[in-house]
Amino acid sequence: MRKKPQPGHEPTVHIVDDDPGVRKALALLMRSAGLQAQPYESAQDFLDRYEPGQPGCMILDIRMPGMSGLELQQELVARHDPIPIIILTGHGDIPMAVRAIKAGALDFIEKPFQNGTLLSLVETGLKRDRTARAEYSRLRDIDRRLARLTPREREVMEHLIHGELSKVAAAELGISPRTVEIHRARILKKLGVRSIAEIVRMTLQVKSQTNGL
Repeated sequence: MRKKPQPGHEPTVHIVDDDPGVRKALALLMRSAGLQAQPYESAQDFLDRYEPGQPGCMILDIRMPGMSGLELQQELVARHDPIPIIILTGHGDIPMAVRAIKAGALDFIEKPFQNGTLLSLVETGLKRDRTARAEYSRLRDIDRRLARLTPREREVMEHLIHGELSKVAAAELGISPRTVEIHRARILKKLGVRSIAEIVRMTLQVKSQTNGL
């Protein structure tokens, strides 16, 4: 399952680089732009101290002693942590950076880099993170509304969203068409929608998200 975003945290730019000078410079750059920054000296240091689901993004050096940037990315993918990642790379590391992009990294930037270019990427990463959290919150709200339905209401809903007429659903469920209509009205009210078409869209969105995990 995807990690649940944790509310109430200030978005943080996580900086993972084994070079203390680079870490310090990046942290100062982020803070000068009004962003919260947290440096880590290694991939393992990050894993030991990182709070999963915290809002933000990551600036990740691709070559580090011990666990590399690619290996850390792979570990986060295995943990279903969707934090946006910006890769820092040297000229000779570009093929590795491309691999990171294919594995889901937001983008990569070569050393030495322009501050404005990096800050622009960080803002893109934070925006992507906010969008993902808003989508998660919306889908969680849909899940909560669907959970309000009784087992019988769920049965009726399944028949109706597949386009069956009330009399057909009634015959298959062994109830009267009037009872189906009563359940239909209750379903619409509990879900806060006006039509079966809206319910179809809701269920498709939930299924699409589930299939993408």
